[in-house]
Amino acid sequence: MKKSVLLIGMGRFGRHIAMKMNELGNQVMAIDIVEERIDKVLPFVHSAEIGDATDEEFMKTLGVRDFDVCIVAISSNFQSSLETTSLLKELGAQFVVSRANRDIQAKFLTMVGADKIVYPEKQVGNWTAIRYGSDHILDYLELEDDHAIIEMDIPLEWVTCTIQELDVRRKYGINIIGIRKNGKMNMNITPDIRLFSSDTLLVVGELNQIQRILK
Repeated sequence: MKKSVLLIGMGRFGRHIAMKMNELGNQVMAIDIVEERIDKVLPFVHSAEIGDATDEEFMKTLGVRDFDVCIVAISSNFQSSLETTSLLKELGAQFVVSRANRDIQAKFLTMVGADKIVYPEKQVGNWTAIRYGSDHILDYLELEDDHAIIEMDIPLEWVTCTIQELDVRRKYGINIIGIRKNGKMNMNITPDIRLFSSDTLLVVGELNQIQRILK
């Protein structure tokens, strides 16, 4: 379902969000205090305004409560990010996602009402370290509570075994949710599927447990 998104802060992070939101068919209103940054995202947004997101009178004109999601992507001024997050909640925003660079920032953003915190640098850093710190992890998506979805090579001892024979849920506490064969991902997992060395697995579970399996 298409969403209406209020996106505040058109730096590199905000611009990438705007481009992807546009690609996904969502309607985005972009806000930034710098006209040049707004000009760069005009091809990717439904509407845009030049203004100070910490200015209550300006923010009241936007009707923030009518947006499905409000994203605070401000990166260069944490004080502005904090004030904007607080103001959005005061004005009745339904769901606010705010950017943080450090845990202490996340703590304060949560205190003033942020519904969700994102860490662009931390999350990309974790992905890079995990993806390229192992020869057998092909992709990685961090979930909450130290869990992750990982695309991984087939461990040597699993080759030619069926899903039923492996019984990974009982033995390892992980779930197989997809198998890539000949470049195509199959999400319809049945017990009789047999694994081969050319396949890759999409698994979900505790990250440390998955890493132990690969070692």
